[in-house]
Order: sequence, then C-alpha cells, then structure tokens
Amino acid sequence: MKKLEFLILGKNEAILEILLRLVNANENWNAIGFNHETLAQEYFLKNNLDFVLLSSGIEDHVEKEFTQFCIKNQPEVEVIEHFGGGSGLLQSEIYHRLHLKNKL
Repeated sequence: MKKLEFLILGKNEAILEILLRLVNANENWNAIGFNHETLAQEYFLKNNLDFVLLSSGIEDHVEKEFTQFCIKNQPEVEVIEHFGGGSGLLQSEIYHRLHLKNKL
C-alpha cells in the first residue's frame, strides 16, 4: 500500500500538533501541518496529496477558499473538516473516505 499524504491546516497550534501526532502514528500515513494558508497552498502545489484536513481556528471564508483551491488544483484530493472528537473519529472519517473511493 502506498503511503497516504496529508496536509493539515489549522490555526490552533496545540490542536494542529495533536492532529499531526495522530496521523503520523499510522505507519502508512504521512502528514505535514501549516498554520497559514499561503504556506499550505505553496506546499500543496508542489506535492501530490491524498487528504487535506482543515482544523480549528480557520476563518469561514479561508476554509471555503482553501477547499476550492485544493479541489481545483488536485480534483482527487479529499478535504475533511475536522474540528475535534478524538482520534477514533478522525480515523473513521479517513477510512470512510478511503472506502468510498474503493482504496481500502
């Protein structure tokens, strides 16, 4: 199985660190995190990603614009809005999306 690549965007540093730790705990997943959308966009354009996780602290208009940017530039990317609920919920959201795309 190919390692899944994640970009996490969130403005709450503590939550961003937790999400990075949770995603990177899976040996088949690799995540990088950003707290500013411009830096995240630059990284996004240079890398082929499987998932984008949007976390807490992002303004509504930034969330919408960033989601549109991602889908426009990499239509196959999965964008998930994740604002909490524990590691089990996050993993369930990811596995659900993989199942829907027949990648499990």
